[in-house]
Amino acid sequence: MKGVLVSVEVDAHTVRRGDQIMVGGQAFTVSDMTALASGRKRLTFDSGETFVLHRTTVLWAARRVDPRLARPRR
Repeated sequence: MKGVLVSVEVDAHTVRRGDQIMVGGQAFTVSDMTALASGRKRLTFDSGETFVLHRTTVLWAARRVDPRLARPRR
C-alpha cells in the first residue's frame, strides 16, 4: 500500500485494519478485528497476538494515507 504515514489517535470505534499501534514500546500491525460487548474490540496483530481495546482507551497509531485523495474542506 502506498501513501505517507501519519499519526492518529485511535479508539475502539476508529481503529482500522492496517493501523500500526504502539503497545509497550513495540509496534504491532492490526490484521483483524472482532467486535465484543460494551463497545470493545479484540485486535489481532500480524504476529498472532491479540489485544482487547476498550471503548474509552485511546492509543496512538501510524496510518497510511494517500495524499492525492482530497479531504473535504470545512
